[in-house]
Amino acid sequence: MTHPAVGVLGGTFNPVHVGHLRGALDCRDMLGLSTIRLMPAALPPLKATPGVSAAHRATMLDLAVAGTEGLSVDRRELDREGLSYTVASLRELRQELGADVAIVFIMGADSLQRLNRWHDWRILLEFASIAVLSRPPGDLQLPLELQRWLEEHEVPPSQLLKQTRGAVSRLVQPGLDVSSSALRLGIEGGRNVRYLLPDPVLEYINEQGLYRSIK
Repeated sequence: MTHPAVGVLGGTFNPVHVGHLRGALDCRDMLGLSTIRLMPAALPPLKATPGVSAAHRATMLDLAVAGTEGLSVDRRELDREGLSYTVASLRELRQELGADVAIVFIMGADSLQRLNRWHDWRILLEFASIAVLSRPPGDLQLPLELQRWLEEHEVPPSQLLKQTRGAVSRLVQPGLDVSSSALRLGIEGGRNVRYLLPDPVLEYINEQGLYRSIK
């Protein structure tokens, strides 16, 4: 049985770029998700506090997904005080959507490699399944406890929506060599980053003077 399915793509989105958006759309199409919520983190526990405010990052996400069917912005972590723990967000989402909706949390392979450092990572699968987006050839070097965890819970992508939570699948995403950190450096250095992020997002960055070095 395939369940109604909601995907969740978390991140700092600092700034959102075509790699984030293509990854979301690729994952939606590969798995057959009805919608994907892009969920910006206000205070990521394992990263430095973003230099651009959560409000700016959420506004850029709104601009990026406007008019794109199946993508939306979920602000719950921006509205919650303290560190942005994924497990808390998935618990809330499960309570809101109920037991019959499949929830798929989408992460990159780099996040999976340090998943054992996440807060309460072992109970994430109580609330959702996980889809790991990796680039060809998709090989992962994981700590032993994550290898064992993956072996216990991994299913083929075609089987992921057979259950509402509790499974992990790996998806190979076509490569797009773009990153938020490279974009920030490019903007600061005055380089042209057009076509690496949506035009409305680039216009907003220029209007607000974001990611510019302070002289």
